[in-house]
Amino acid sequence: MMRNVTQEQRLDYLVKEFKAESVEYKDLETPKYREGKKRLLRSLMNIRMPKDMDENIIKIQDEYLAARAEEKGVISLSDIPVMKGCISIWQGDITRLAVDAVVNAANSQMLGCLIPLHACIDNCIHTFAGVQLRAECDRQMRTLRKKYGKNYEQPTAVPMLTDAYNLPAKKVIHIVGPIVQYRLTPELEKDLSDCYRNTLDMCMENGLKTVAFCCISTGVFNFPNKRAAEIAVKTVTDWLLENPNKMERVIFNVFKDEDREYYEEELR
Repeated sequence: MMRNVTQEQRLDYLVKEFKAESVEYKDLETPKYREGKKRLLRSLMNIRMPKDMDENIIKIQDEYLAARAEEKGVISLSDIPVMKGCISIWQGDITRLAVDAVVNAANSQMLGCLIPLHACIDNCIHTFAGVQLRAECDRQMRTLRKKYGKNYEQPTAVPMLTDAYNLPAKKVIHIVGPIVQYRLTPELEKDLSDCYRNTLDMCMENGLKTVAFCCISTGVFNFPNKRAAEIAVKTVTDWLLENPNKMERVIFNVFKDEDREYYEEELR
């Protein structure tokens, strides 16, 4: 067991241990500089499939991620102004938010993004939650496959609730958004609306009073950003009117300036 260690020592230890369990990358040369080591560790975490890990390694990972969270800074509700009713917009890294639940734009396998260093929300959330998150998603999917068959994939707009592990949030709600392949259709628009409505229903059923939504489906799923913002704001606003006092805060978390402007326009 490592005691009284620095963040640099934790990083070196984790890189060594994650490399050691990887058949493909165990002989990969470790970068000399801290940023290179951080990128390598994240890559190894991204590609690691769900399986058991020594509890001592998990402990050091948790300490490392707690220190990373402190470095980035935790954002609380008091840091985010309310725009309309109980709705807020916040631009930045969703993994910094101390809320009851953050919403993850997941894929139908529900195992997180497996592409090293990919900039999607799914990758970021799994990286900073730690390897326990993928393991829990895998356990839930295994249970569902026993019930629905070995080829089961999570349907669009059906949320899955997990712990958030090393994130400041308490829970993660994973949801598969609609994929726009050729053109936007009314069915795809309804699917996106259902993502927001079903997530809020899950919050209400589980006593989660504060939630941060990412911009579901607007990345690699190709949903037009402006239309997505219109649907998100209308669906959430309608749900809040139908379910008064059930939520204390709903945050639209955006990353791009473009999305912030679309949400601000809808909430004026």
